[in-house]
Amino acid sequence: MLTRTVKISNVTNLSDARYCAGMGVEMLGFSIDQDSPNYISPKKFEEICSWLAGVQLVAESSQSDPEQLLKSLAEYPVHYVQVETPGLLTYLQSELNLPLILRVSVDTYDANDIYSILSRYGDEVAYFLLESDANLELTEDWIEVLSKLAKEYPILIGFGLDDEVTVNKLTDTFPEIGIALRGSEEIRPGYKDFGSMMDILEALEEE
Repeated sequence: MLTRTVKISNVTNLSDARYCAGMGVEMLGFSIDQDSPNYISPKKFEEICSWLAGVQLVAESSQSDPEQLLKSLAEYPVHYVQVETPGLLTYLQSELNLPLILRVSVDTYDANDIYSILSRYGDEVAYFLLESDANLELTEDWIEVLSKLAKEYPILIGFGLDDEVTVNKLTDTFPEIGIALRGSEEIRPGYKDFGSMMDILEALEEE
């Protein structure tokens, strides 16, 4: 089992899903947006999940239209819903009996601005997922901000985690914080190089 809550985003294949579930990853995320390069159809979602047990499934969406989002969600039996638009949270709380994850891009918000977002929506989400599409580093400024936020809010960190060394440093510093990694494509069906994901998950295993 793992010593931290871990979420894997953008799962697109059975290899990732089975490996991560076997390692004790708590949450697997699947993109339900048809315009996403990581989109998983309801049929493929069902096929992958039929092989899994003991893992929480997350529907990931950048959709901002609440009605369209609910329509899509109807085809995915999941345990969590992840969105990027804070304005959807109250609506989804009233329409769904599911915990919510708010993805916050740290490319958009500076370390000092992030507190206002978390304080505003802290009562509406199960987790805040802090991610970067620009491979942002986990700078000393961010470490300082996280030292305050991690004690108050449920956070999953999904940036600046290059290898097991950086992950161990982060988890040693912040016992409360969760880790978010991303899935990747198979080399060919059934063949996968897990690379840094394997190193990081093995570093997070209980001894």
